[in-house]
Amino acid sequence: MFRPSAVISRQPGFTLIELLVAIVLMAIMSALSYGAYRNANVQSEALESTAARTRELQVAVAAMVMDLQQLVPRPARETIGDGYRPALRSGAAGQVLELTRGGYPNGAGLPRGTLQRVTYVLEGSTLIRQSSAVVDATGSTPLLRRDLLKRVKSISLRYLNASHVWQDVWPPVDAPPEQVAHIRPLAVEFTLDTEDFGAIVRVVEIPG
Repeated sequence: MFRPSAVISRQPGFTLIELLVAIVLMAIMSALSYGAYRNANVQSEALESTAARTRELQVAVAAMVMDLQQLVPRPARETIGDGYRPALRSGAAGQVLELTRGGYPNGAGLPRGTLQRVTYVLEGSTLIRQSSAVVDATGSTPLLRRDLLKRVKSISLRYLNASHVWQDVWPPVDAPPEQVAHIRPLAVEFTLDTEDFGAIVRVVEIPG
């Protein structure tokens, strides 16, 4: 009896060319996805770095503003000798600014007052704030050092005197001797010239 030959069935699948095309397409899509992820990651890091830098700048400016607003007419005794340093003076011995400020909190009830001697120094490109817990410090008085702002090209200050004239030094060279140690300006303008943000200018009114 005649029987037709059995038909051999083929399972559905992919040819080698189709597999190669699929692999190439997957590689292209993976490369594109990685590139997009990398760009997004780079942008995120750049935004985070800019935000951190902005916060650093805001903290530095706020610290200087607060110190100047808390300025009190209290001179500081020299570390050696019987002389006094003015309540506010500029550009002495490599310093940017030195002042006596009030409002130093003492919640723990330590045996000290609420006045503080503060000094600003520019070391290289870093603006540094130094402070002591007492106004009349000695050679053994510890200093609290805080790096406020990096990448600073320069810092300059101007002082508005009682005649409403801006000048570059304080105390005024023509101030009466009996007033030199206590005299305060009407306002202080400081300019921070930074490498990335350029010049930042603030004018601080000094309370009378």
